[in-house]
Amino acid sequence: MKTANSQGTEPAAPEIAAVNFCEAHVTLGVQDAHLDMIGTCTLPRSKADQPSDLVPLKLNKNWEAYKQYVAGLESRRFLFRGQNKQLRLRTSFHRAGRADLARFLNEDIPALHRHLSATTKHVFNLKDSDENGAFYNLAQHHGYPTPLLDWSYSPYVAAFFAYRRISNEKAAFAGPTDKVRIFVFDPAEWKENWSQVFQLVTAGLHVSVLEFVAVENERMIPQQAASILTNVDDIEAYVMSKELGGKKYLWAIDLPVREHRDVVRELGYMGITAGSLFPGLDGACEELAERNFEI
Repeated sequence: MKTANSQGTEPAAPEIAAVNFCEAHVTLGVQDAHLDMIGTCTLPRSKADQPSDLVPLKLNKNWEAYKQYVAGLESRRFLFRGQNKQLRLRTSFHRAGRADLARFLNEDIPALHRHLSATTKHVFNLKDSDENGAFYNLAQHHGYPTPLLDWSYSPYVAAFFAYRRISNEKAAFAGPTDKVRIFVFDPAEWKENWSQVFQLVTAGLHVSVLEFVAVENERMIPQQAASILTNVDDIEAYVMSKELGGKKYLWAIDLPVREHRDVVRELGYMGITAGSLFPGLDGACEELAERNFEI
């Protein structure tokens, strides 16, 4: 609602009088001529593209200790995500430098729908919430940047992704400080305390946990997949800002890069391989390439 001043005209909007940049934050000087007031506000700079600030758990920091730790966790209570670098949690959409989710919804999704409908057996009805979510997840799993972040209910599937793309040669020359990272997230506690928003474009910040229908997506079931939908660039900082009053939603475990060969071999005994997690030609070729060329 707008109000008029004593002359019957609408008051001028506040003006930004000065902008000061520094490494840690941006300070705005705001002047409101109508109220004859001057004020400032400080906006912290995003650290989304910087290394994680999350301090890992103090385990023995090896594969055997990791197995013992996850064996003591409540089954299917937690979500796990493996990364081969200690980077902050970000969706592929935000890592690509995009921020306008309305544009993504209005331009990217219709274009994807037109193109992918030529290759999928099922034509997705984007007006149906289940099919719409399944379509986003399908695009995500095949490499298109989306505001989804992939997780797994399996700590071993997460370990596979943490060590994936690391060569045996790189592992052999890795130093004691070279680590992969596995994030652990408590979705039950998070959903109990924070509202879940199932819309792409919304005014407030949110991190929402979703499980999609596996339409045309053979990877979801073997990966025991779940997803986070978010409009937040730095997910790690946002979640940690909500950890008040002793609450703990997110933590991390770091494992040595040099254990790559042993971990991959043991995961193979469990049936967790590229061939099983990526059914089809791509997964089969990736698994055989690693096996036959000792990549």
